[in-house]
Amino acid sequence: GCGSVLNEKGEVQMDAIIMDGKNLDSGAVSAVRCIANPIKLARLVMEKTKHVLLTDHGAHLFARAMGIPEIPGEKLITERSQERWKKSLEPGSNPEEEEFQKDLGTVGAVALDSEGNVACATSTGGLSNKLIGRVGDTPCIGSGGYADNCSGATSTTGHGESIMKVVLARLILYHMEQGMSPEMAADTALDYMKTRVGGLGGVIVLNNSGEWAAKCSTKQMSWATVKDDQLHYGIYAGERHTKPVDEALRSEREGF
Repeated sequence: GCGSVLNEKGEVQMDAIIMDGKNLDSGAVSAVRCIANPIKLARLVMEKTKHVLLTDHGAHLFARAMGIPEIPGEKLITERSQERWKKSLEPGSNPEEEEFQKDLGTVGAVALDSEGNVACATSTGGLSNKLIGRVGDTPCIGSGGYADNCSGATSTTGHGESIMKVVLARLILYHMEQGMSPEMAADTALDYMKTRVGGLGGVIVLNNSGEWAAKCSTKQMSWATVKDDQLHYGIYAGERHTKPVDEALRSEREGF
């Protein structure tokens, strides 16, 4: 992928978080510019500093100190995001509508390794046409993501302000700690967010035994997972396809 949605001035400002469930080590960045992969910078915050979150100019200085290459801002702006931004400026448009914000490209991942350690990572450009300096749920621990070996890991997407109000990622793991399956925990938390604050979103979640779920309260959320050499994937709510990983990789190599 390249770039993200644009803020009110037509610029790319991105947020990212990463968390290690073994020891709860975390790293995050917010409102960063001119960096192709802010998740890499978030990991350096986790591994190379005593802090958890760096923002804007401070994150920029840290990236420079760590040797992260700077990318001209215009090279992170795709034609698609440019058209979306222009449309948001038209009279009568509402950039916060679900139809306008769908398929924006928040990228999240959760993983469980062979030793029982879990981790999560999330990276986003946020809401289209957002105010300069707006920071959403993604870099906030417990909102955009959370990982704890004692329960599992989750990554979220959707309306950031709503996600922060209910601390969605941590809420899901709380439900799992109370005995719910990943699917039930995800549905319960998403239903609560919709009922309590009117917010829509989606989550990917797994527990420490490898059970997983991908759930959304929106019409669509692209997702995929690999378990026991099987690829599971879907786009629209309730959709689920399965194929062997080898077959999927072969199709990718052949260009299908």
